[in-house]
Amino acid sequence: MKVLVTGAHGFIGFHCLIKLIDRGFEVHALSSIKRSDLPPVIWHQADLLVSKEITALIGDIKPTHLLHLAWYTEHGSFWNSIENFEWLQASLFLMRTFVEFGGQRYVGAGTCAEYDWTHKFCSENLTPCRPNTLYGTSKYSSYLMLESLANQTGISSAWGRIFFLYGPRESKLRLVPSAINSLLRGDSFVCSHGQYIRDFMYVEDVAAAFVALLGSDITGAVNIASGKSFSLQHVINTIANLLGKESHVQFDAPSDDVNNTSELYADAYRLHHEVGFHSLYDLDTGLSLTIESIVKTF
Repeated sequence: MKVLVTGAHGFIGFHCLIKLIDRGFEVHALSSIKRSDLPPVIWHQADLLVSKEITALIGDIKPTHLLHLAWYTEHGSFWNSIENFEWLQASLFLMRTFVEFGGQRYVGAGTCAEYDWTHKFCSENLTPCRPNTLYGTSKYSSYLMLESLANQTGISSAWGRIFFLYGPRESKLRLVPSAINSLLRGDSFVCSHGQYIRDFMYVEDVAAAFVALLGSDITGAVNIASGKSFSLQHVINTIANLLGKESHVQFDAPSDDVNNTSELYADAYRLHHEVGFHSLYDLDTGLSLTIESIVKTF
């Protein structure tokens, strides 16, 4: 079995590679910049936004499986960036080319932003999808096209909807690493709306869940989530407690969150009982490992 992983040097993709090798895959990793081969991973350089490069790549590798994780994720702008249109178009071309060269199973990375958050509880089979950002809309459009393509061609496909992840290699601008870095410097960390409730999952678990989904025969949308939700205040206070910086945290700044629903819960039944995957890391352990990783490079 040959798997092509897009976004292979990204936050999630990097953590998938060894797990895929352990599953017996011949792993082909795609990056937009040149990287050295690190056997047994085979690296390829190509721009997903350039159709002829993708055609040449898929034609050369002829992967049986494809794990599509790449997308535009620039912190602060990805929610409503026009870049989402380009990545939607590129993703649709990737699907089509994969099928044309005999691909068998395609798993894409979706988002909880596809759901209607006013329902607060996000279930694949119960909660309607009604995204209110370009990012969520583009991802949902990609999912619908994948479902249609799978029905027409007979390929196996699944769609992992990611909730809120954290861990080593995450952008320093995001909540968890931003809090850790501020507290390590001895600065105060000001967090808006600590009462917000979200489902957090450690990145190693997210990667392992995608690998399990790819290796299964489960189709359709599957929430990639822990099934356990915590307030932002609890998450930040846990970080502060682990660092001994409890007095450096405040929760009174205004929020610029475009998705400002106060509570959001994930239904993880399909992931747990159909895919058969359960998280290995609880919140405290995941945050401790994240702190350890950041301290090494601080």
